[in-house]
Amino acid sequence: MGVEVGAQAARSRALAVLRIRSRALAVALLPAAVAVVLLVGGSTGHITGGSWPVTSWIVTVIAALVLLAAAGIALVVARARPAVSPTVPIAEASAPDLYRLVRDLADRLDVPPPSAIALTPDCDSWLEDRTHPAHGPPPPEHRDEIAGARGVGGGRSRRAPAAPVLVIGSPFLWWMRVGELRAVLAPVVAGTGPSAHPDIAAARRFVRGLDAAVAVTSEPARGPLARTVLAGVGWVTRLLLRSCRGHAAEMERGVAAAAAERAQAVDYGLRIVAQEQVGLAYAGWDRLLTRVALPAWRMGRWPARLDAGVVAALTELSRRDRLAEGFASRLGERPACDLLEEPGSVDEAASLLAARLFHGGPAEPGPDWAPVDWQEYPDEVVDRTWRTEAARLHRVLDALGVRHPTDPTQPDQGGPTLARVLDHLTAPATPATDDADLSVDRREAYGKSGTGVSLNETGTGTGTDAGTEVEVEEEVGEDGEPVLGSERTAALAAGLSAELSREEAAAPAVASGPGGSAEQPGPDWSFWDDGMLPLFPLQPPRSGRELLADHVTAMVCCAAMDTAGAAPGLDWLDGPALLVDGVRAVDLGPRVLTLVEDGDPEPLRDWLRHLGVRPEKPVRLV
Repeated sequence: MGVEVGAQAARSRALAVLRIRSRALAVALLPAAVAVVLLVGGSTGHITGGSWPVTSWIVTVIAALVLLAAAGIALVVARARPAVSPTVPIAEASAPDLYRLVRDLADRLDVPPPSAIALTPDCDSWLEDRTHPAHGPPPPEHRDEIAGARGVGGGRSRRAPAAPVLVIGSPFLWWMRVGELRAVLAPVVAGTGPSAHPDIAAARRFVRGLDAAVAVTSEPARGPLARTVLAGVGWVTRLLLRSCRGHAAEMERGVAAAAAERAQAVDYGLRIVAQEQVGLAYAGWDRLLTRVALPAWRMGRWPARLDAGVVAALTELSRRDRLAEGFASRLGERPACDLLEEPGSVDEAASLLAARLFHGGPAEPGPDWAPVDWQEYPDEVVDRTWRTEAARLHRVLDALGVRHPTDPTQPDQGGPTLARVLDHLTAPATPATDDADLSVDRREAYGKSGTGVSLNETGTGTGTDAGTEVEVEEEVGEDGEPVLGSERTAALAAGLSAELSREEAAAPAVASGPGGSAEQPGPDWSFWDDGMLPLFPLQPPRSGRELLADHVTAMVCCAAMDTAGAAPGLDWLDGPALLVDGVRAVDLGPRVLTLVEDGDPEPLRDWLRHLGVRPEKPVRLV
């Protein structure tokens, strides 16, 4: 009963959308109808008078212009390319068991099966219509793979419109068991039933066409005539889209309600457990991307087995958290990724697409964009990241004119040392009251006004009239005096921000183009827009203090590795980790923050002494 109510509500809203389309067509044809009446009336003698011939011709010209404009708008709406999510297509030959599962699920739900299956590097699943004329015919490997097994809707022929594509979140395939995946996909596959209804399908095509036409008219035009034409088309399409918006939203709610009600009969008890796994997979996926994948992407490397990493991260979570102990017992059941013939190649394609979506990396591997296995991650990513950041820290110190330690008990080694960083961040900063009181080094570091940091292309200090100037906000206490070390800390943080910005600006442009090959699945780039990369940035830009804390931590880790025998490691939940005697050092972060924010080095120095780290020894940098 609930299925019929939801479907009926969706059909009624679809008819409301189609009525708006019919009204728009009627408005476009109205001047032509009036012109025909006037011309026929004049030719038959029913309309006479001195002004009627002139009026007839004026109305005829107006009707022709309106018809021409309506035809142009209709052409833009029909040919505009609706937005389609970049996915990794999965052919039936590469996943026969997965296609069989979806086909059996559609049979149980008594709905048309999807036309094809694709994967998205995200924790979500949906149906996506790709039958718009601008998208062209379906790929040969997808054309009627599932829908051709039987007529859509029972008695219909193979020439019926293709069903939408089923898009599945790739983390679900690796973390969920086969039964859980079937339960999660049940309400999604059930949505193909309303999609086969001609009224709902026509209403969706109309709304998607209007939305795509609005996007086309929003693009900058070159000439004044083109801008005028696009402005007119955009005004009309936006008016129609606003008129359809409420009905379209209610139509989709009805479709979703009908699909959810239809899916209640399929694995109802298992669906409750599966929904818990959806939330857990999302949490593990988000943690893996922000803590593990992002540092690799910033280094020009992309982990080639992200989905396998989700399983490792969630397994580690079940080991640490007593509330998640029951999740580990599921690992003995058959994982959904076994439904793929070559899960490794699919995982690699999805991992490359994830780097493209969330970071804006190149579409194909190259010398500066190479895959990395989990076994190589500590040496290829963690160690390189720390040494690169430590090298950047010392370049900025050189640009600021910071000298090496002058403690007679610690001879100047002439190389990059942790002692140099500690002394600079903890030494008291004496504010200058006049430009003449500033040393040459401080003039170069802070500029003539003492408030800016300027670095030129070679990384050496210059005045404020060259290079990049960064404002430094100086912290003051209640008495108005500068906080101990805040001036030097702010200058160093600003210098790191400027250096990192210059490196990012000098990085090579993102390469575009198709990914993958004929032998293994690759992302579907035919609907890609490089101007929108990255589509889903993971984190906002880091502040100067956050950058400084990260760089100081990297310098401490380099010193620990070179002088105390520590090693880089990978924590599945927290990302790069420092291993001391095989155990992760978890108390380093708060001590670095105490140094950076309060200028107090004692907690960090105690930690270094306990581990036997020698700050005065030079470290190896990249």
